[in-house]
Amino acid sequence: MSYSIDLNILLYASNSDSIHHKKAAGFLKKCVHDPEILILACPTVFGYLRISTHSGIFPRPLDPEVAMENVRQLIERPQVRLISEGEEFFEIYSEIADSLPVRGNLVPDAHLAALLKAHGVKTLYTNDTDFLKFGFLNVRNPLVNPGPPGSDL
Repeated sequence: MSYSIDLNILLYASNSDSIHHKKAAGFLKKCVHDPEILILACPTVFGYLRISTHSGIFPRPLDPEVAMENVRQLIERPQVRLISEGEEFFEIYSEIADSLPVRGNLVPDAHLAALLKAHGVKTLYTNDTDFLKFGFLNVRNPLVNPGPPGSDL
């Protein structure tokens, strides 16, 4: 089995000012030690690099070098796989967009959902309830139930 994590979990884990920091950091630590395959989507990684270093979003943004090193340490784990769009991606995204009114802030969520669907990933850990709109995803909130990923897939 495999699973993925959403951008918000990575951001909470890196932002010690967040009320979710402790739970997200603990969950991420479990992820990097769990033998299950952790799928990271390229938009998640690049969104993390963009937002975690943005002074207009974080009062104390990360230095770009620190953010890159955080990503590097994560993707170099043997059980972590990085995924991106393939030739079939736009068709899958179109199917999802046609079934929902996808606009505005739901566009990046549909993008991630389509990537996960294209790669056969069914479980997503996130604090974003908008992902519940994608019925093919098993959406779990690790801030509510921070158990190890492999134990409840």
